Amino acid sequence: MKDIMNMNVKKIAFGAAVVFFTGFASAQTLQDGINSIDSDKFAQAKTNFTEMIAKEPTAENYFYLGNTFLRQGEPDYAKATESFNKGLAADGKSYLNKIGLAAVKLGKGDKNAVAEIQKVVTDSREKDAEVLFRAAEALTLFEKNNSPDLAIQFLTKAIEKAEKKGVPAHYYYTLGDAYRLKRMPGEAMSAYDKALPVAKNKASVYTRMATLWMAAQVWQKAKESVDKAIAVDPTYAPAYKALAGYDIRYQQNAKATQDLINYTKYADEDPYTQLEIAKLYFTNEDYANSKMVLDKIFDKIDDPIKFKLRAYNAYADKNYADAKQNMDTFVSQVEKTRVLPADLGLQGLIAAGLAKDEKDAAKKSALMAEAQQKVGIAKAAKDETMKWDLELANIAGGGGASQAEADKGPTNPTIEALKKQVAANSQDSDALFKLATAYQDVKNWNGAILTWQKMSALLPDWAPAYYSQGYSYQQAGNNDAAKLAYEKFISTVKPADQEANKQTLAYAYFAVAYMSKDSDAAKAKDYVAKSLQLDPTYQDAVKLNAEINK
Repeated sequence: MKDIMNMNVKKIAFGAAVVFFTGFASAQTLQDGINSIDSDKFAQAKTNFTEMIAKEPTAENYFYLGNTFLRQGEPDYAKATESFNKGLAADGKSYLNKIGLAAVKLGKGDKNAVAEIQKVVTDSREKDAEVLFRAAEALTLFEKNNSPDLAIQFLTKAIEKAEKKGVPAHYYYTLGDAYRLKRMPGEAMSAYDKALPVAKNKASVYTRMATLWMAAQVWQKAKESVDKAIAVDPTYAPAYKALAGYDIRYQQNAKATQDLINYTKYADEDPYTQLEIAKLYFTNEDYANSKMVLDKIFDKIDDPIKFKLRAYNAYADKNYADAKQNMDTFVSQVEKTRVLPADLGLQGLIAAGLAKDEKDAAKKSALMAEAQQKVGIAKAAKDETMKWDLELANIAGGGGASQAEADKGPTNPTIEALKKQVAANSQDSDALFKLATAYQDVKNWNGAILTWQKMSALLPDWAPAYYSQGYSYQQAGNNDAAKLAYEKFISTVKPADQEANKQTLAYAYFAVAYMSKDSDAAKAKDYVAKSLQLDPTYQDAVKLNAEINK
């Protein structure tokens, strides 16, 4: 399993929030707020807890309101801190609010917060299962800053303490999350399995199982789990968010848009939830809807992340100056620990976009150097938010293939029938193959590129799809992207298949050599030699070899 928790703007974070548990007298009202959080209805939860505080301003109630601000898509640390401080004013010994304040520090990247949380648990003498649970929850909340080992330790104790009365489902959920952070999917799934029989809303468990399967790239089981979630509760918003992740994976944009419409319908109008929706629309390459949602909530959100999302949208529109301005604003306002390798990568892509139209030679050179350096940081971090080299290639080649361009291109009744077949079943590899080939036959290169990409997403180890992408990019005049696709083909062909693919490999090596001869002579010489090794009679390679080895 790779990148189990590496889910930022271009990935889908697991949807089901933790269901809270308590033994307080106000359990029914508290449970309403808890259910709202679990269903991504954060505005409703905040209203619920605010009303509880008005009736009974206890330390616990302030904690639950503050924790809601930490649970939402982008934490609001200022409002969370304000609520936790009010909780401590009501009860200076409140372990929950002390955990809350330490959680804020942890979210901001202060690793000392782990020791603070541990001290609160020690001070509590580990008597209260709820304190143990909240400490563990805080240690699993943040993707970049967490301590899953300690969380597992606290949860194990909390589960032991709760066994007499029955262990609440969310203790198991959170244990699953902790194992997930440790990249131990088997243990995580076992914890979710234990949650299933005791969970009041089984949709929450099935959704977590689905996103765990997605992280493991076991897509069929992911789909089965998310279907179960929707079957047991068709109004459970996070299930549609997970389903959108599945449909985006298979580049089923229309289906993903419908999933997001359903998510919007069943979540609520909390601005931070809407921000998540704007991010998801962006991931689905639905830039118009992403921009529309973001514009609607832009002034209601304090978090600087709104500038980052606006920069992504501007970048998608090739409005590089606007993208740069927004990224500069984001970086200047956000805490430095929240600037990710992907953010630097985006700055690099924006610099490449600006360089394309820059007339001043010195400025152009500086922008290109910045592009390579910052994209290099994202690649070195193994960040997969974007296909960095392909994005650079598309900027150089004037833009990537888009569905809109494909739809404007040549078509025929065969193509239209196959498009419907693929829309009905995104995993029909035979229909995808026929559609891609049909697009090539009518020289609709955008359509061919997009369809071969879908084939590669479905069958990542099937080398011919990359070769066909290279050919289609080449025909479309985007040599940089073609070169990347041919190289992917070369690296994907298995040793046992080398002989069967001898001719296509010879051409792929030749094509990369030809496209590299002016920019990378050493690579061109190496690749043309490999081409001739595979096929010494290949005349184009013979000529190129003579030309570059004069």
